[in-house]
Amino acid sequence: MALSQGRVKRYFKAFCKGFFVAVPVAVTFLDRVACVARVEGASMQPSLNPGGSQSSDVVLLNHWKVRNFEVQRGDIVSLVSPKNPEQKIIKRVIALEGDIVKTMGHKNRYVKVPRGHIWVEGDHHGHSFDSNSFGPVSLGLLHGHATHILWPPERWQKLESVLPPERLPIQSEEDCLHGSP
Repeated sequence: MALSQGRVKRYFKAFCKGFFVAVPVAVTFLDRVACVARVEGASMQPSLNPGGSQSSDVVLLNHWKVRNFEVQRGDIVSLVSPKNPEQKIIKRVIALEGDIVKTMGHKNRYVKVPRGHIWVEGDHHGHSFDSNSFGPVSLGLLHGHATHILWPPERWQKLESVLPPERLPIQSEEDCLHGSP
């Protein structure tokens, strides 16, 4: 009996030690490196949730990449909604700071993206609450870069950073630096 109680006590002690190490490591990983998120809604169709309301894609969000605001045109990013800080939204980066973008329904036909901001849009135009509604978004609102679809299994894939040709900026910062019109 005493031997059995000793084993239980050692097991419990080892479990507690492991638990108190594993939990902070897991929390730090999920907060700083990567996490998974379920995508809801139709704003990113057909890239995400192509089946509509019948299914929701689950994506891997890389926090590490956006920690230094390392985003490119075409990246799919998660960010805090500029209109509702309690909500996270997922959109495609269309333009970077210094770019001039032709808007779709924004109050201004053309917008120059200010320093420290990006222009984001959903892939399903007309069904997306995006920069065309709220304007350029501060880089400080970035939450993660969606890199892979993890669920459902038949949709496992790496998400490519592709910018639709019709959404290219009118003029980019690089064009200005290299002397292009």
